[in-house]
Amino acid sequence: MSTTADIRNGAVILFKNSRMKIVEFQHVKPGKGPAFVRTKLKDIKSGKIIDHTYNSGAKIEFIRVTSSKFQYLYRDGDSFVFMDNNTFNQVNVSKEMMDDGYFYIKEGDTIEISFDGDEIISLILPSKTVLKVVQTDPGHKGNTATNALKPAKLETGLEVQVPLFINEGDLVKIDTGDGSYSERVKQ
Repeated sequence: MSTTADIRNGAVILFKNSRMKIVEFQHVKPGKGPAFVRTKLKDIKSGKIIDHTYNSGAKIEFIRVTSSKFQYLYRDGDSFVFMDNNTFNQVNVSKEMMDDGYFYIKEGDTIEISFDGDEIISLILPSKTVLKVVQTDPGHKGNTATNALKPAKLETGLEVQVPLFINEGDLVKIDTGDGSYSERVKQ
């Protein structure tokens, strides 16, 4: 058993018989009263996020997870096939587990997959990804001074708002956290 002093972002704990990932935490030492730890916990199965407060020094059961780099191979119906870069074993990841992550990966990309034993508990995407614009209105030279945006469809099917100077065939960097345009990438 560990205590609240061992809490880290991304750690997985057992909370009310559910595996929960610590999304965020904050140690609070008020001027009056004992110290405590505020946490945001994400249920790994349902994705539901809850807030929970622990007294400082409370016992917490951490779950030992292993993670490895996997290469995305292809989509097979409602599942996605990944290959371990070290052992070449293949694993299938359901569409529910991928959530919207499949919009940010293309064949050949590498992501990190975490396991509790043999069960997949989470997928860790890179913070940014580079994707090709396949459909958008034509861009016009000189349209860089305003913050005006237009819709663009990317090679994975993701639709994002991009600046007016972006054309079909351009490569753009997308933030996988919120799905927003970050910058244009030179080819």
